[in-house]
Amino acid sequence: QAQLVESGGGLVQAGGSLRLSCAASGSIFRINEMAWYRQAPGKQRELVAPLTSGDNTNYPDSVKGRFTISRDYAKNTVYLQMNSLKPEDTGVYYCNAVIQTRRWGNSYNYWGQGTQVTVSS
Repeated sequence: QAQLVESGGGLVQAGGSLRLSCAASGSIFRINEMAWYRQAPGKQRELVAPLTSGDNTNYPDSVKGRFTISRDYAKNTVYLQMNSLKPEDTGVYYCNAVIQTRRWGNSYNYWGQGTQVTVSS
């Protein structure tokens, strides 16, 4: 079993920046993929920053040019740098990772508890 813990959320004015962190711990053999999602009130959770094992990204238009995902392989940590924040970026941001916990086991999706990001106008 593995765990993901997010941090770095908070309150910021429009145009400001935040840097979110997500650290994986527990039984980890290999992290195949990490990504960031967010969920605004009344909306479904959406993918905002994927990062494949090949470090390929495909940002949605809503965040492209403003958000940057990066991964520290040595620390089993993924970051989300958010610049030029807008009120519509407000929501709970969740870390997601595809983790193989054992050498001969399968890979599974893991989710963090989320961190609140609030952008005021």
